[in-house]
Amino acid sequence: MTDSPSLREGTGATMALLVVLFGSFMDLLDATIVTVAAPAMAQDLGASDAQIQWTIAAYTLALGAGLITGGRLGDQYGRKRLFLIGLAGFMVTSALCALAADPATLIGMRAGQGLTAGIMVPQVFGIIRASFAPGERAKAFGAYGAVQGLASVAGPLLGGLLVDIDLFGLGWRTIFWINVPVSILALAVGVKVLPESRSASTARLDLLGALLAATGVLLLLLPMTGGWTWGGYALLAAGVVVLVIFLGHERRLTARGDEPVFDPALLRIRAFTVGLSASVLFFGGIGPYFLTLSIYLQSGTGRTAWETGLVILPYALGSIVTSGLGVALAAKAGRTLLVTGSLTIAASQVVLWSVVTDGGDPGYWPLALALFIGGLGLGLAAPILVSVVLAGVPGRNAGAAGGVLSTVNQIGGAVGIAVLGTVFFNAVAGEPDYGHALGIVLVISAVLYLITALVMLALPRSTAE
Repeated sequence: MTDSPSLREGTGATMALLVVLFGSFMDLLDATIVTVAAPAMAQDLGASDAQIQWTIAAYTLALGAGLITGGRLGDQYGRKRLFLIGLAGFMVTSALCALAADPATLIGMRAGQGLTAGIMVPQVFGIIRASFAPGERAKAFGAYGAVQGLASVAGPLLGGLLVDIDLFGLGWRTIFWINVPVSILALAVGVKVLPESRSASTARLDLLGALLAATGVLLLLLPMTGGWTWGGYALLAAGVVVLVIFLGHERRLTARGDEPVFDPALLRIRAFTVGLSASVLFFGGIGPYFLTLSIYLQSGTGRTAWETGLVILPYALGSIVTSGLGVALAAKAGRTLLVTGSLTIAASQVVLWSVVTDGGDPGYWPLALALFIGGLGLGLAAPILVSVVLAGVPGRNAGAAGGVLSTVNQIGGAVGIAVLGTVFFNAVAGEPDYGHALGIVLVISAVLYLITALVMLALPRSTAE
């Protein structure tokens, strides 16, 4: 079956949508739920600061590395098939995360989770297109956006609740076990209701390019959490060499008329290169923000994991308030919304800095206000960033550029956790004042969001169609 959709009517289409939304929800949930559970994991497994960073970053990095390859695999071998394979793999690796007896095993299985999510997630849009008539797809994609918002709210709250209630004495492990029954249900229904579709293209998958890209990024990240020793500098240099080889390989594929993982011609498009910089900066600040805030709230102020989730809740609520507005106005004022959102996040971090560096526990409402402001900024910018960047990319390159940008968003999050997480843990090690350590991260992050706003001024004025 090719990209010409085989539409499913009524109940069949609705059930197909529910299955892919379940998969998307679990992916997004796992990206946030671990942050709140991180202190409990560290205490139970005896994990070092760097290992806690990698527990979170390994997932986002592996997900980013797998997105484009996963999408190409679905195009060639069938999106239903790859979605179900990815979902089954996600279930298995979730169980293995729950069974992990040491930090190294947990990090490895988190990377496995990310890779299987990278197989599953790219199939969602193709399955929606194959399940709904053109006039109905807007509602289906709207439901997908709503699930993203729900996952951002549910992640910290559910993570905190599961850790605190300590179901069957499993503690933090329940945040992974919960994926297993949900996945089994989704698999059983998905086999029956999901439509199959694939691309008519016969181009071979660029596995070597995908491997070189993932290896190069990993080598660049390792020194950021492993420490700046001579070995770290050697890894950094090796990462640069591997990425240069990757670009050369991609140029050769393009010259032969094959489909590379990354078309180097995109780097000659100004909107794309600016968009890459903006994406790395913007999404690079989100992951470390929640990791360091969660550790501050639990280790610094003595809150439980559930109480930490309640403190973080206003951030998610703020993003839900403005995300609809941002999408509605993006066609007329996309760049303005991006700049405003970044400046709002910077302002929220200045407010939070003034709250956490005063000494002692600042109380719920001062924290909630700062977080709510940050959520407002996130909702304005995050949902439309890729669309604004693509407005400056020729239509023939839009698909490839969108895939690369989505990948870079994940890599940006991993880089941010590696860099700002290391800054935070070094500050805590030197002086066990969690408020002071978080304050340093907030100042750096606020400056980065100011720079992000300046970079975004060079983006197109509005979103792509």
